[in-house]
Amino acid sequence: MNKELQTVFHYHETTKHSQKRYAKSLGYMDWATQPDPFRIYKGAKSLTLPLSFDNPTPPYSLLDEELPSAPLMLESLSQLLQFSMGIAAWKSSGGSSWAVRCNASSGNLHPTESYLILPPMMGGAKSSVSHYAPKNHALEILAEFDTNFFETLPNESFLIALSSIAWREAWKYGERAFRYVQLDAGHAWQALVVSAKMLGWKITRIDNVSDKQIAKIIGLDQENRFFEDEKPDMLLIVSKEESSPNLDVTPLIDALPNKYEGIANKLSPSIYEWKLIDEVEKATSVMQISQAQRDRCKVAREPSRESKEVVLSRRSVHVMDKEKSKISKKQFHALLRSVDCSLDGKENAAHLAIFVHRVEEYDQGLYLHVRNQKDLEDFKKEFHDAFLWRKTDFENLYLLEIADFTKASKIISCNQDIASDGAFSLGMICRYSEELLAYNAHRYKELYWECGMTGQQLYLEATALGLSGTGIGCFLDDLMNVNVLGLKNNLYQSLYHFTVGVGYVDSRIETKPAY
Repeated sequence: MNKELQTVFHYHETTKHSQKRYAKSLGYMDWATQPDPFRIYKGAKSLTLPLSFDNPTPPYSLLDEELPSAPLMLESLSQLLQFSMGIAAWKSSGGSSWAVRCNASSGNLHPTESYLILPPMMGGAKSSVSHYAPKNHALEILAEFDTNFFETLPNESFLIALSSIAWREAWKYGERAFRYVQLDAGHAWQALVVSAKMLGWKITRIDNVSDKQIAKIIGLDQENRFFEDEKPDMLLIVSKEESSPNLDVTPLIDALPNKYEGIANKLSPSIYEWKLIDEVEKATSVMQISQAQRDRCKVAREPSRESKEVVLSRRSVHVMDKEKSKISKKQFHALLRSVDCSLDGKENAAHLAIFVHRVEEYDQGLYLHVRNQKDLEDFKKEFHDAFLWRKTDFENLYLLEIADFTKASKIISCNQDIASDGAFSLGMICRYSEELLAYNAHRYKELYWECGMTGQQLYLEATALGLSGTGIGCFLDDLMNVNVLGLKNNLYQSLYHFTVGVGYVDSRIETKPAY
């Protein structure tokens, strides 16, 4: 086993929560160093984007149909960004205010930044690299240059790069924060995918590009322009047609200027260094190994609201209304159907171990939604011998054990009531050690990205059904892996938890317009 894989396996074990100890963090909130959730580039030219609230969008139920494609122009770019990485609303209470964004984030801390790499447009004769500034809904133009690169792409295609600032999460969550950073990258990726569908556009992640190349493209290698570390995550191609995951970005990189405009704002007066995060960031920055392509989800849905209304009303909730959280079998199946197939165009590695609490026509108990049938026989060997493996009315959903898991699910989710008071909660169980050994250390991030995409989709699907969803990053890893499921090794691991029900609305919190 190489050094990078050893680092990843060590990081994952070290940052597990248990009943005896939680992963290391400061143990208190150092409000003096709370990071600014908004990155801006001082000195860069800023272009305010037109707001898209009045733009008609397709019904959410039709997003997986073949919709007409919008032209690439300032207005369509604005809509793409506003309904994915933009602010959905401002909240205020007790003299404090905070932004709620369309893309979910652990602790609402938002480590993910987005950059556009565009062909000549907006009246300009040059290609450009810009940073999206969600607070003002603006593009900050970091570089303008000449290149023939975009002529090699389908007409009106462009690139989006995502990056992360781990300090934003580590400030609160300590060593475990790297996990949450990667989940948030997955949330952002799926938020962009859904927003692109509204415009009839398709998004594909580029496989054959290195972290070093992404850093070069968006200027992160110019370290003197940054106080906090900002690391590259992924490069996406946005097009009106399906794109290959392989793209030679060398001509683009060769055309870039040596120095970009703008200096990144300092997010905190000081930073606490988490050596373990630095180590796993370095280990997972190795070149990714491509996987085979799979057809993406095309889900048939019941008629619903406009897609922009669903996206803008998505929220995380802190309290589930236990008395109102019982859902129908039809709603339950709709939620599972929305994530049954591939969201990222690759083979599914994440499965859903579900604690059913309040679902009509379903016994309370533990169920497994198998999102990739090749793992079914492994599960039967690795899980507790006493499990029932009884098929249900939903294909690929198996009843494992009939029992009241409300207390257990709460304990597993760091004693949070939201895991027990909703209709159901779940853990995303991923093929783990074999995936890392087969695809190298970069795959660790990708597994979390798949879980983040799945979580973002569950958020939206729940919202479309009039329900509430909430991601749960704090859970007792091996209480789930070993005690509940019976896993005796790290062939599979639980990487993300989630809950769905009806959220309690706190009337003391005021909602204000996003912009």
